[in-house]
Parts: sequence; C-alpha cells; structure tokens
Amino acid sequence: MPEDRSLTLTEHLRELRSRLIKVVIALGVATLLALIFTDRIFRLLLVPAGDIKLVFIEVTEMLGTYFKVALLSGFVLALPFILYQVVMFVAPGLRPQERRWLYIFLPAAVVSFVIGALFCYFLMLPAALKFLLSFGADLVTPQIRISNYVDLVLGMMLWVGIVFETPLVMYFLARLGIVTPQALGRFRKFFIVLAFIIAAVITPTPDPITQTLVAVAMIALYEVGVLLARLAARQRRRASESAS
Repeated sequence: MPEDRSLTLTEHLRELRSRLIKVVIALGVATLLALIFTDRIFRLLLVPAGDIKLVFIEVTEMLGTYFKVALLSGFVLALPFILYQVVMFVAPGLRPQERRWLYIFLPAAVVSFVIGALFCYFLMLPAALKFLLSFGADLVTPQIRISNYVDLVLGMMLWVGIVFETPLVMYFLARLGIVTPQALGRFRKFFIVLAFIIAAVITPTPDPITQTLVAVAMIALYEVGVLLARLAARQRRRASESAS
C-alpha cells in the first residue's frame, strides 16, 4: 500500500479483510503442522503432574483437549506471521519514530512472554501442582480430569507470560511520556501490596509459597521496569534536546 496518500474506509476494510484471511490460512496450516508434534507437546505438559494418572470421563474430552493443545501450538507457530500482518496493517499510519518503536516492541513482547511462560513451567507449576495434588491425598484418591489439568497449566502459563510484559510496558509508557520514573518509584509501596493480590488471583493454590514466588517475581519485574523507565526518560530528554 502506498504511504503517501490517505486510504479510504473501503480500502482500509479491504486491507483488513486481506490480512485476516492470510492470518486464518496461516493459523490453519500451522495447526496442521503442529498436529505432527502435538503428542510430544502434550507429554511435555504432563511432566509437572509427576506420577499422577490423569483421566477423562467424557467421550469427547480427550479428543477436544488434544486438539486444543494442537490449536494453541499452531497459534504459537504462526505467531511471527500474525505479528508481521499486524505490523504491516498499522505501520503505514504511524510516524517513522512510532514505527521504529513498534518494530522493537512486538519482538520484545514475544520474548518476554516466552520467558514468563518458561518461568511458570519450570518453577511455578511443579510447586503448585505438588501442593494441589498432595493436599488431602491421604484421605481420598485424586482422579484429575485431563481437560481440567491442561486448562490449569495453559492458564497459568498464559497469565504469568502476560505478567512478564510489565517492564516492557513501563518502558514504553515512560518513553511516550505517559508516566515518569519518579511516579513509578512513589507507586512502589502500593505495587508490592498489589503484587500479592494479583498473585493470589492468578495462582490456583492457596499455599503461601507459590503465591510468594509469583509476588516476588512481579516485584522484581516492577523494579526492572523502573530502571527501564529511567532509561526511557533519559532517551526522551536527549531526543527533545537534539530536536531543539
């Protein structure tokens, strides 16, 4: 699309439709490819469960859960192409500097999310599942549904991945001048309380160890975000000084 003229509403809709069609096709192809590896991915998701035997009690439960994992794996596989389509759709309407920030933000957001998901998988899930699956096991025999287990694992990885976007969001808000490092520093004591509240909401276990692990990780991410906000503020000042 040419960038030297304004697009009409019809042209915007055609462009959006074209890119949505490409995204749907890419997601379909990626999901079909992911089906080849879904069995291995499924087994990786079962690792944190340890020796607990998971069950399914509905005829279509296992099949539906299997394809849910395949669809999510396909989405992850197609994510670079999906982000490319998003960038190509919104980039023509941005200024060069905003476009450059967008090119930096999207890959960094993906990396931050992946780090958060891995943190959840290797550190949070084993502790949380050990507590949940052992609590009351001396009284009753746990029979965990596979759909419930997969939903729990994927949900935790999703929310922790989103939480790990915190420093990146703080940096870009400071870079745009929406927040200042001083304001973020003053908000620190409130965020510490907020971190424990959020940790209690997104973790499925009431044990204080897992919740504290999540809260401490959030507080550490906030401190990283404050440092990045200071860097963004200095960059913003330099840019304004060079422009003047």
